[in-house]
Amino acid sequence: MTTPQELLDTHGPRESMEYDVVVVGAGPGGLATAIRLKQLASEAGSEVSVCVLEKGSEPGAHILSGAIMDPRALTELFPDWQALGAPLKQPVTRDAFLFLDEAGAKSTPDFLLPDCFKNHGNYIISLGAVTRWLSAQAEALGVEIFPGFAAAEVLYTDDGAVRGVATGNMGIGKDGQPTSEFQLGMELHAKYTIFAEGSRGQLGRQLIAKFRLDEGRDPQSYGIGIKELWQVDPAVHEPGLVVHTAGWPLDDDTYGGSFLYHAEDGKVAIGLVVGLDYRNPWLSPFEEFQRFKTHPSIRKYLEGGKRIGYGARSITAGGVLSIPKLVFPGGALVGCEAGTLNASRIKGSHAALKTGMLAAEAAFAALAEGRGGDELAAYPAAFEASWLHAELQRSKNFKQWFKKGRTTATLMTGIEQWLLPKLGIRTPPWTIHRDRPDHACLEPAAGFDRIVYPKPDGTLTFDRLSSVYLSSTNHDENQPPHLTLKDPSVPVDVNLALYAGPEARYCPAAVYEFVEGDNGPRLQINAQNCVHCKTCDIKDPTQNIVWVAPQGGGGPNYSGM
Repeated sequence: MTTPQELLDTHGPRESMEYDVVVVGAGPGGLATAIRLKQLASEAGSEVSVCVLEKGSEPGAHILSGAIMDPRALTELFPDWQALGAPLKQPVTRDAFLFLDEAGAKSTPDFLLPDCFKNHGNYIISLGAVTRWLSAQAEALGVEIFPGFAAAEVLYTDDGAVRGVATGNMGIGKDGQPTSEFQLGMELHAKYTIFAEGSRGQLGRQLIAKFRLDEGRDPQSYGIGIKELWQVDPAVHEPGLVVHTAGWPLDDDTYGGSFLYHAEDGKVAIGLVVGLDYRNPWLSPFEEFQRFKTHPSIRKYLEGGKRIGYGARSITAGGVLSIPKLVFPGGALVGCEAGTLNASRIKGSHAALKTGMLAAEAAFAALAEGRGGDELAAYPAAFEASWLHAELQRSKNFKQWFKKGRTTATLMTGIEQWLLPKLGIRTPPWTIHRDRPDHACLEPAAGFDRIVYPKPDGTLTFDRLSSVYLSSTNHDENQPPHLTLKDPSVPVDVNLALYAGPEARYCPAAVYEFVEGDNGPRLQINAQNCVHCKTCDIKDPTQNIVWVAPQGGGGPNYSGM
């Protein structure tokens, strides 16, 4: 296999382009960064060159979220968003929170519902649609957006500052050799590079390690969100209804919960979030979600309807105690790349927008002073003074309480987010820390009973492959694998032997399966199925799996999600 450096030595040098700011990722955080930079330049009568790289085939293609949007940050970015046609069409009309057991449900009275679970003034949205709208606004302002080009490498100056990124080489075959369609990646140089790759970003992960941005922070914690979109029977559709649940089918020691959102046009978005700090290697988040839909309080909304969409994505859910240092020489992290999602509210898009705007304001001020390549210290200072930071502080302990069991977590969430605010205390006066990353929480399979999941019925519950089909996932088959193993022996010698092969269960897309070969079992990687959720990169107990962006915009092509 030809190495990237050998390709560069043979076919280089790479062409380069110069910008004031390069943004990696055309999600809400990245687009808000680009838009705000252009707005500020227009207000000042100056010019700022901005480009955005997006690994998906188009902005929004890889975007997956519940989603309910708090419009506060969007209103700051575009006060006239309604007149501009932003796709926030369905206001929330009613909230319900249910505690489920296997057969029944207990509803939480409205007066006991903490503010974090109330959604008055919020909107049920397709975040993919909102992202496409934001990209159109950005392009109208002069932002250059390059879809289908993943940033594959961080570029550094001689003194170690970030000077931009390089896109991946195109036209490399499965054997690692250039094909007739080979094209060397391009370098994009910038005074500042903003990383907005979303949860567990490929380059963000490298930057956090290189600059030790997580030093002194709690280990980051994640969840996997699995979502379906349904066209339901009009008789059971209640536009604006928001249902959240806790409890069954997850056990008391596993963090998680569900959502069911009645959007416009007879559509219902339904999903399950499972914390990736779960202990039992027999647990399958995908099968738990299928099981969840069979509950009487849930299936009544789906029976007679049709599933029209599927997807999965990791969620950066550690909260404010796990947010790394946001800046480093030459760049910054925004949105879910930094972990600004509010897990207690199950919302992150407003946080991504706000952090993108704050990073843009710091970068614009620095550019106006003729600076570049240094730390944007004004950005974390502005973040810590913002309404978003105050919001995240109120929920700083939310996920940590679940390590003490659901009963304790429910009680303490009520105290911290219902009782204390009534007493005039906005932030809990105590702090609960996390001391282990998610992959270290998995325990040997011998300590647990195997979970036997029911077979899918093809009407309400489904298998992985039919689900992946609905995500419109596609990868060019003649390309190097984007899922790699540091040590090919580990899956069988360690993961299968000790943890009963959890790869086959934590992946929601049938990417990993153990098959019998001539010399015994081996791990087969079906990379074509990958929906880019990053769960394997997070949960693999030996951290042996490495996810990198594939060539040419491969992956899911979500519609309406």
